Amino acid sequence: MSIIEDLEWRGAINQQTDPEGLAKLLAKKPVTLYCGVDATGDSMHIGHLIPFMVLKRFQLAGHQPIVIIGGATGSIGDPSGRTSERSLQTMEVVQENAKKLTQQMQKLFFKGDATENSFKIMNNFDWLSKISLLEFLRDYGKHFNVNTMLAKDVVASRLEHGISFTEFSYQILQAIDFHYLFKSQDVQLQVGGSDQWGNVTAGLDFIHRMEGPEAEVYGLTIPLMLKSDGTKFGKSAGGETIWLDPEKTTPYEFYQFWLNQADADVIKYLKYFTFLDKSEIEILEQEVANQPHLRNGQRRLAEEITRFVHGQDALEEAEKITQALFTGNVQDLNMHQIEAGFKNMPQANASKEPMDIVVWLVETGIVQSRREAREFVSNGAILINGEKITDLQYEISQSDAIGEKYIIVRRGKKNYTLVTLS
Repeated sequence: MSIIEDLEWRGAINQQTDPEGLAKLLAKKPVTLYCGVDATGDSMHIGHLIPFMVLKRFQLAGHQPIVIIGGATGSIGDPSGRTSERSLQTMEVVQENAKKLTQQMQKLFFKGDATENSFKIMNNFDWLSKISLLEFLRDYGKHFNVNTMLAKDVVASRLEHGISFTEFSYQILQAIDFHYLFKSQDVQLQVGGSDQWGNVTAGLDFIHRMEGPEAEVYGLTIPLMLKSDGTKFGKSAGGETIWLDPEKTTPYEFYQFWLNQADADVIKYLKYFTFLDKSEIEILEQEVANQPHLRNGQRRLAEEITRFVHGQDALEEAEKITQALFTGNVQDLNMHQIEAGFKNMPQANASKEPMDIVVWLVETGIVQSRREAREFVSNGAILINGEKITDLQYEISQSDAIGEKYIIVRRGKKNYTLVTLS
């Protein structure tokens, strides 16, 4: 199966500028291709990841990917998908964002295997910042027809509410990128999200104007990712963005996001976000259809994408936290794992001074009354750090705390509260 056939099977192609020409080129030789991300934030989220998964597939198929960090374009802001002007960040913030995005890309594309390391990371600030205003207008602007630019979806959708010249000129900057990479790196293919189609075709048109119609360049875009219910993909059930930065979204939270995907979506996500082959995914598809309660598809999806983004150690830690919370055996978790696993669970504070468990449960808000506390304890429904407490005279103290700081209380089967001693 060719790389294009594989992408089509995975449903990962939205549009191609010349499908037949690209297929012939890819069959003939390894191709250098690129995809970019603007440095408008200090981390990518999983929505940004989709086109880079395609770039990674090309890398594994023997082609040479280039990742462009938009240190220059990130200071302008892509109008795609927006209904209003974005607030511009300082150049210092943009360049700091660029450093962090570069580190994320290195983790995704450099895996320590020499066969996988044929890639480059470049920052378009290195060439775009050297263009003067007069050069921009004379050498580049002259090749772009305003009527054509206005007809692009990304611009046309903004005309009713207005668009600044700054954001209007974004497609010119991206076209300059493609031309620069074509000339300096022999890049022949640009990959982007479906909202980048206008920018991609602007780049192809510019290259053909500058280098002649025989210049062999292509564009490929990825479909907009939607969940089976038609809503936008990329946020947790609580509406939280799922980031690649482990400081923003812990590997445990990342793992849980994928583990909790609906049966109707999991096979699509296995095709998009894992490097499992067709036969493996088809087996999982049968298991999801015939034994959905086992959630084998979700488990495999969570394993593969967490390992890819965060590494094997982070995956094992996420699985350990998941298993501990499922079984109630939380006593083996260390402080870091507790903080990751309980980040979005109910929290309470308590004094380090010893206190009767009945009073302590009320003081921390875990139960509403002393009568309720006595009832829960007597029935064996209160667990402290995984240990069942049935003694109404039991005294909670700092000696119960993990690392002298955290006490994990489970009330019933699933109601956890993390109590921090202060």
